[in-house]
Amino acid sequence: MEGLPTTTKTERRSRSKNLHTSKPSLSWLFSLASLGFTLLDGCGKMQRTENCLLIFLRGTLNRFLSAMFSFGLRSQTNSPCLILFPLFLLLKPKVLTIEDKLIVLGCKDLERRIVEVEMDLTLAKSQGYLKHQLPQSESSSQRKLLAVIGVYTGFGSYLKRNTFRGSWMPRGDALKKLEERGVVIRFVIGRSANRGDSLDPHIDEENSKTKDFFILEGHEEAQEELPKKIKFFFSTAVQNWDAEFYIKVDDNIGVDLEGLIGLLEHLRRQDSSYIGCMKSGEVVSEEGKLWYEPDWWKFGDEKSYFRHASGSLLILSKNLAQYINTNSASLKTYAHDDISVGSWMMGVQAIYIDDNRLCCSSIKQDKVCSVA
Repeated sequence: MEGLPTTTKTERRSRSKNLHTSKPSLSWLFSLASLGFTLLDGCGKMQRTENCLLIFLRGTLNRFLSAMFSFGLRSQTNSPCLILFPLFLLLKPKVLTIEDKLIVLGCKDLERRIVEVEMDLTLAKSQGYLKHQLPQSESSSQRKLLAVIGVYTGFGSYLKRNTFRGSWMPRGDALKKLEERGVVIRFVIGRSANRGDSLDPHIDEENSKTKDFFILEGHEEAQEELPKKIKFFFSTAVQNWDAEFYIKVDDNIGVDLEGLIGLLEHLRRQDSSYIGCMKSGEVVSEEGKLWYEPDWWKFGDEKSYFRHASGSLLILSKNLAQYINTNSASLKTYAHDDISVGSWMMGVQAIYIDDNRLCCSSIKQDKVCSVA
């Protein structure tokens, strides 16, 4: 009795093997195709010219098609690789002429110049440009300010503020005349953590009478937030005033205003200036102690801070304040505001100016600040 055609187990295994081996071939083909078009797109982005594309097709794409064609000959007779055979013949290897080589060098030179421009942009950003630039005044008679002085204060420091207003800090018309000389002074404060309480309205009411506050709307006023406050101050001040220098003063420091103005006049137009009473000191690693630094382990086995300006009174030139403004989102703060500023200055080409007249706790006679 004649039966239906049958296949042996060996034949079925052979067919199964062939079916499985054909699938990876297509996957391999499509991967190579994707790679080829990606490389072609890269050339187009580098320099979209006919010569650059021709050289690329004669080189990279030619090797790609060679691999595809070689694979096609070893595959089944109906392989898609054979469809590309005419294109392969059109793009067969060609010896590069001197002109072709000069074009290649031109492409490489263009790539080098792009890298140089990117480096220049990175440098400009590091020096505080490219963001929130103040518009240039149309009036040539409007003079750039000499300094913006920010005096730290808090919600419970009303009496201390009045003491300053009655001593070294001008008030009323005298404050306006000082601004005409190019010096702006403001008490710097953030907003209450409990929005809606009486703290913010009291400050607003006081400011409506004295006009001498610089309120940091985005900052939460708290002792543990002081390192962030100094970042907010420099960032916001440089956006509000165009000045040579930006100065942070603690709320327990009295200032010889004329002496400070004279010091700054000699430093006019000196960019990248980081000015203050430079110091270093021990890093406190024991939690619970005064001046404890949670990131103490980052300062090495010696547990010593790097050189930095004392936080009692520190001065930055405009481009350094702009740098803080530009990079504020990525600048890390430490437990203390002066350490935080010092860490930021280490990352740029700042000029450290150590002036003993800014050592407020010293006994020098010519100092421009003192502990109140």
